[in-house]
Amino acid sequence: MLTDLWTAPRANHRLAGRVVIPGSKSQTNRALVLAALSDGPSVLDGVLSSRDSDLMSAGLRRLGVNIRVIGPSSVQVVPHLAHPTDPIDCGLAGTVMRFLPAVAALVPGTTRFVGDEQASRRPIKPVLDGLRQLGVDVDSDQLPFSLNSPACLGGPEVTIDSAASSQFISALLLVAARFPQGIDLRHDGTSVPSAPHIAMTCAMLADRGVTVMSDEPCHWVVHPGPIHALDDVIEPDLTNAAVFLAAALVVGGTVTVPGWPVNNTQPGAQFIEIATAMGATASHTDGDMTLTAPGWQGLQPIDVDLHEASELTPVVAAVASVAHGRSRIRGVAHIRGHETDRLAALEQELTNRGVEIHQTDDGLDIAGRGAAILHGGTFRCYADHRMAHAGAILGLVIDGIDLDDIGCTSKTMPTFPQMWADLIQER
Repeated sequence: MLTDLWTAPRANHRLAGRVVIPGSKSQTNRALVLAALSDGPSVLDGVLSSRDSDLMSAGLRRLGVNIRVIGPSSVQVVPHLAHPTDPIDCGLAGTVMRFLPAVAALVPGTTRFVGDEQASRRPIKPVLDGLRQLGVDVDSDQLPFSLNSPACLGGPEVTIDSAASSQFISALLLVAARFPQGIDLRHDGTSVPSAPHIAMTCAMLADRGVTVMSDEPCHWVVHPGPIHALDDVIEPDLTNAAVFLAAALVVGGTVTVPGWPVNNTQPGAQFIEIATAMGATASHTDGDMTLTAPGWQGLQPIDVDLHEASELTPVVAAVASVAHGRSRIRGVAHIRGHETDRLAALEQELTNRGVEIHQTDDGLDIAGRGAAILHGGTFRCYADHRMAHAGAILGLVIDGIDLDDIGCTSKTMPTFPQMWADLIQER
């Protein structure tokens, strides 16, 4: 994986770009898990090839699943679960460290989970607590840990606090139909972030014949039964699309993303509303989403609650940093537990570049004064792909922005540096 210093390219002209976005990481990893637990083989098209999705595939293979590459972005998944002899490497991937323990709980015996050095700081305790309530023994509340599953799981009642991540809910729902008694799952805590990701999980389960009943907020019931095999096509990742669309906002011009779904459950779709509120014009024609914007000189500040789309925070913060006026990002206190403490990292790196910014209890306050007063220097990524995206956006309009670890973008877009260079190439 690349870790060399990378000077973010400066754009000296208005953009007129078209960017094909790889498949959704969230949908890819959910589809892989569901295919692994289904009642027959499945073919998945549009599958993302990235570090996170590769870790998911590798972890499922360790658990006995046969995943065979049959095309550039296509795999065939033949379900089968077996006890792994080697540890499962979660890297820094939230979906892997949260989803695969629930899958491993279906296999009697001990499974060992390991990850990157930074992974021990990512919260996973609630999903492990949920598994403990089903009779699974877990020896730690953070990576690395060992999980020892009994021959027969208990249940179905489980109560967890999922305020730190909706992935805890999704992890248990994805596997629920395979639990002997299903699951009667409750969230007990403050509001769950990124609710659209839970909706995505429920919709993908429904497509495979599994009904998730929710008669009241924060309560989900799934009865035991089969997960039907389904050949599926993964949508483009709309959160990854946001960084390319944001380039039009700060530089000016147009950027088009083909294959934009009409109806979807991806939180990244919220970026279109944010962009139009900041002064862009959006059009969705024949599956193409096109954003046209005046550049940083014409941007408007924004006050936005990103509780349901918190992955957009670094990109929105970078755009707000070069706008004129005070912007506020709210509802994202939980991203202090993402790949890094994203609020602290954004405050530090943007301050270093001359931005007037400070953390609030649940977000960021940014006093944008335009790009002209900001300056270059090293922009640390903290092994976080979203931080790298923020630095790349600043580099479009500020000379000398050097990212210390462009390789971290391989988490969801291994070809990001080339995609970025192609976007701003003068035509």
